[in-house]
Amino acid sequence: MTTQITSLAPERIDVVLDCSGLLCPLPVYRASLALNQLSPGEVLEVIATDPGALEDIPALARQTGSVLLGVERGQDRHRFWIEKGSRS
Repeated sequence: MTTQITSLAPERIDVVLDCSGLLCPLPVYRASLALNQLSPGEVLEVIATDPGALEDIPALARQTGSVLLGVERGQDRHRFWIEKGSRS
């Protein structure tokens, strides 16, 4: 279940990945690479303009055992907060 949040405390975010302007599959690919660099419990913020990211980023979180903390859907920009799970 995804919580709709509008922001996450900056001190809670470990890495910000700006994928603005990139089209599928690049946002989810780069998010996957970034998640691989994090330790369990660390939080990745992904910024994307590609509408496909609204499905791809939550799917990435599920597939990697990470937690999608929230999604901010904007008119032309979306933000996702993912906490790396222990098995990803």
